[in-house]
Amino acid sequence: MATQQTFDSDSEDEMPPGWEERVTTDGKVYYANHETKKTQWFHPVTGKKKAVKGELPYGWERNVTDDGTVFYVDHINQKTTYTDPRLAFAQEVKENPLDFRQKFDASSTALQVLMGRDLSGKYALITGANSGIGFETARSLALHGATVVMACRDLEAAECGRAAILAELAQAKVEVMHVDLASLKSVKALVDQYIQKGWPLHILILNAAVFGVGFSVTEDGLERTFQVNHLAHFYLTRLLVNVLMESAPARVVVVSSESHRMSTLTEHDLVVDRISPPKPGNFWHFDAYNNSKLCNVLFANELNCRLSPHGVVANSLHPGNMMSSGLPRHWWLYRLLFALVRPFTKSMQQGASTTVYCAVADELSNVGGLYFNNCCRCPPSKAASSKSMGTTLWSLSERLLDKREKQRVS
Repeated sequence: MATQQTFDSDSEDEMPPGWEERVTTDGKVYYANHETKKTQWFHPVTGKKKAVKGELPYGWERNVTDDGTVFYVDHINQKTTYTDPRLAFAQEVKENPLDFRQKFDASSTALQVLMGRDLSGKYALITGANSGIGFETARSLALHGATVVMACRDLEAAECGRAAILAELAQAKVEVMHVDLASLKSVKALVDQYIQKGWPLHILILNAAVFGVGFSVTEDGLERTFQVNHLAHFYLTRLLVNVLMESAPARVVVVSSESHRMSTLTEHDLVVDRISPPKPGNFWHFDAYNNSKLCNVLFANELNCRLSPHGVVANSLHPGNMMSSGLPRHWWLYRLLFALVRPFTKSMQQGASTTVYCAVADELSNVGGLYFNNCCRCPPSKAASSKSMGTTLWSLSERLLDKREKQRVS
């Protein structure tokens, strides 16, 4: 049986004697003084004005007796209360809608970000969800009612991940689908299968990536790191764009990295004969990874410009530094290095927090084209902020895909 995590209470928000915190049906928090028989909208100690989300937490139901008494049932933990459970997750009302200051930071977990949320009816597709940050992202969303599709290359590992989630919450909705991002044909097959299901898509999380791989060319004639980390995700999004728009409001979350700041990629490099593929003698896997992470931010920004008028927003993020995930699996030296720094880095739950924040935060429902770190907005590199470079990368990606689609048809 799943249990919901809770934050420690903030002592300054505790109610003085004689006061009670209540909430209206539309989510506005107010305060009642039993001695004076008066009510007010502001906290009697802090002066904060608060509100709660419209939905009840996952697993809760609101009931009304014949005499009009309202009570709440927690079906997961088999409990009943007269207190609206949304009050536990009340948030301060901010005057500036672009003020992203919040209670989440580097130590926050994905489950803490999701506390009190009911994602029933939401569909999320996550690439690379069989391990690490991707798995914790999938697990966290599924434990809060979302239907989660784990799109993975390793089906056996994905099925094990699915079984682990169901063991934690039997009623979780988790599906496994195969995709190999090193094959554009496989990406197309995934999308065909998804569309055939007739499902909507509210959250698309582009999480999968490779790191530390030597020079190699995929079956599509493209350098592997560039294809897996950027172009295949670009293709996946392009094929799902109609589903996303039909499901709007929807979000695309692109997992990038702070290493995008070390990219040597320039707009001059974004031509077919320079990037598709580079010459083996000029290849350095770390540079290839940094370049692909810059492409992630550029892609998210340009995607947001094109789709936000249609109700689909896109943001990119950095999950954390050198976490003990499967990312360094391709070279023993990286595995050793990542293992040595493990006590000083984030857990996988903490690493998934910014991804989940970008996927569900109410304040980002109509806001995109931003880059996040530790659940907070931060400026990306100068190159990543270049509108010209973003449109050039988009054009290059379209040309590469169109060329291969024509080759497949012929």
